[in-house]
Amino acid sequence: MMLRHVGITVKDLEKSLFFYRDLLGFTVAREMNESGSFIDSISKLLNVKVKTVKLNAPNNGGGMIELLCYESHKHDVSYRQITHCGISHFALTVSDIEAIHSKLTENGIAFNCEPLLSDDGGAKVTFCRDFENNLIELVEVVK
Repeated sequence: MMLRHVGITVKDLEKSLFFYRDLLGFTVAREMNESGSFIDSISKLLNVKVKTVKLNAPNNGGGMIELLCYESHKHDVSYRQITHCGISHFALTVSDIEAIHSKLTENGIAFNCEPLLSDDGGAKVTFCRDFENNLIELVEVVK
């Protein structure tokens, strides 16, 4: 078994594409407009209309992010604390956390803290939120 993708429901697809594609370097693998009985059944909703964009991780990183923008079912994005039940965050391994931190900060992304060396000295770590308030951990493995 292996993780296929992380699905992220978004209100503003263009802002999310800017974050994941333009700032973090993910590449668009596929875009589609989904509707009909299949998507209704698997989502357990009626009359679904959703734009889906699948993004591959940079440098063949093996991971995929799926952005879902529902045209038919609008919901407010709530600010989730890391202590809330459910998926609290996801982590991305980066090669240069200082450069990513600077690039994201210059583009208005807020961080919990500057990149810090973990207690065991094995990684530099920080957390930020994308434009939809999803919590993302950035990790640079220190060799």
